[in-house]
Amino acid sequence: MATSVRRTTLSLPAAPVGPASPLPALRAPADVHRVELSTDLDLPPDMARQLRYAPLDSLLPVSIRDGYGRTRADTTLDALVIENDRLRATVLPGLGGRVHSLHHKPTGRELLYRNPVLQPAHFALNGAWFSGGIEWNIGATGHTTLSCAPVHAATVPAPDGGEMLRLWEWERLRNLPFQVDLWLPESSDFLHVGVRIRNPHLTAVPAYWWSNTAVPEDEHTRVLAPADAAWHFGYEHRLRRIPVPESDGADRTYPLRSEFPADHFYDIPDGERRWIASLDATGRGLVHTSTDTLRGRKLFLWGAGRAGRRWQQWLTEPGTGGYAEIQAGLARTQLEHLRLDGGAEFAWLEAYGPLAADPAAVHGRDWDAARRAVGDRLEAALPRDSVDAAYAAWRPYADLEPKETLATGSGWGALEQARTGHELPGTPFAESTLGPEQRPWLTLLHTGDFPRGADVPTASLVAPPWRDLLESAPPGPATDHHLGIAQWHAGDRAQAVRSWERALAHGADCRPLYCLAVAEETAGETARAAQRYAEALACAPDDTEEEPAADTAPLLPALVRAAVPALLAAGRSDEAAAALGRLPADLRADGRFALLTAQAALAQGDVRAARAVFDRGFEVPDLREGDEVLSDTWYAIAERMTAGTGPVTDTVRARARADHPLPERYEFRMRAV
Repeated sequence: MATSVRRTTLSLPAAPVGPASPLPALRAPADVHRVELSTDLDLPPDMARQLRYAPLDSLLPVSIRDGYGRTRADTTLDALVIENDRLRATVLPGLGGRVHSLHHKPTGRELLYRNPVLQPAHFALNGAWFSGGIEWNIGATGHTTLSCAPVHAATVPAPDGGEMLRLWEWERLRNLPFQVDLWLPESSDFLHVGVRIRNPHLTAVPAYWWSNTAVPEDEHTRVLAPADAAWHFGYEHRLRRIPVPESDGADRTYPLRSEFPADHFYDIPDGERRWIASLDATGRGLVHTSTDTLRGRKLFLWGAGRAGRRWQQWLTEPGTGGYAEIQAGLARTQLEHLRLDGGAEFAWLEAYGPLAADPAAVHGRDWDAARRAVGDRLEAALPRDSVDAAYAAWRPYADLEPKETLATGSGWGALEQARTGHELPGTPFAESTLGPEQRPWLTLLHTGDFPRGADVPTASLVAPPWRDLLESAPPGPATDHHLGIAQWHAGDRAQAVRSWERALAHGADCRPLYCLAVAEETAGETARAAQRYAEALACAPDDTEEEPAADTAPLLPALVRAAVPALLAAGRSDEAAAALGRLPADLRADGRFALLTAQAALAQGDVRAARAVFDRGFEVPDLREGDEVLSDTWYAIAERMTAGTGPVTDTVRARARADHPLPERYEFRMRAV
């Protein structure tokens, strides 16, 4: 039985991803992946170069996805099944093409960690992400902006005569098309995945790819790879080289023998086969291998500490087992980007399947024997030469045009194709996929101006050709607003400010005022930023007066959430409280605004009211990975309660921490404190 592909549905409790933020993503991305390199760290030259090459300094043109909550309801999702007589893979095309399940029929084993719920959390570069399965990360260091977005899907002939499932999309951070081809050769225990990233432009572009696989985790889970050393990176931002398997007195190949979340990037010697496996107490589990282009291998672990367990609970429902991640990428570490020249491409083949090895060898103290036992079993199950041969067989099929469309992604690829005329065999971006977000830009492309009236763009474009079109277009509120965003992305901050000021003069709404406030914040002008935010709030309509664009959140809550911290920083706590008071009562009870309410009460000197917010309990649905705002605010309140009207000294801080321990529900710190 060669691969067959069919449509189905998947039902599970899910919290809706919700609408995108109505405000442009002007701020630099969070610094979760910022690297602090010590001067005595001996890095390979290519790694040192790639660590410094083109780090992401802007999320533009993508939108922030922060409109989700934590209330889950039974939901039916579109799914695609790829199947042969040995394996069944279930893919979610509406959620980044995530492989939700990989079921091995002969043993009845689920090879992946399959999350029983869909709970978005702020782990993607632009917000919404969920745990479980196999995810395809492209763009820049971190989880892709496509984590919760639809991708195109269709059937294509497979190299062995069966069917292949093709996923493809246009990635907007780096402006690159990519494709993921999945198939199951006849009687194969391994899911084959061909991946290609193409640069159709004339100039070089930074490229990034990591395939992340969630695997079940317990105290016996061991992750093995053919390496004696790894690059360790934790939430303290320090990169260091450590021995494998033991470091700092513990065997770190067992995820639950570490306390804090961390990345372990295995330093696999050149010439060694690329693979990584996660095996249980019986020596059974999942193995991943690839052609050599995909050189990196990584273990991500949550650790056994309080915060790691809390995050795991946050991402699923009570009673669900934990998980770790085994990953594979283009570079040694996820902290690097690679140069992809104009007209060039990266392409490779991956394979995922079951593995069974002698448990005594897998869990023995002899690391060389353990990894040799796993490597030998992999070679017997799927020889290295057969992976290279499968890649060679796939390459001619990568350009075949899709046969039957199974799912539709965004219209951004079609818009770029309309602008450039790029020929991209195998990944068609049909004009029919153009939607409301793209049509105003298509009008600009064809006529040199945006349409007038209600049909103005809500989404932004910032690439140089689009910036040139905006600069040549007649001035107007939408044109100048989006020109300012493109100029800001290009680093021309002064021109961006002038464009936003022109947009206001032409009658734009309060969005350019928000942009001007962020510009002042970025420049360190706290008082001026607060004033701009106050002006933006003054002209923002109340929720009842506004009809937001489709798939876009109302403007006022987003503005309030951005403005309150700036007002507090400028000592304008009464105005911050008043801004929160403009929101409906049910929205003020949302954890996002409950936290701001506590911070505003503390700034106003009402410590008891601030503490009462925490005592009542709240959850911030989009709490960002690595963010310590909950613990910071809790202890700021505790210190003021302890100090009374006196100063907050070191003695007061120590006493506050002893008398007011952080409740477990607010413990999300991912590093030693």
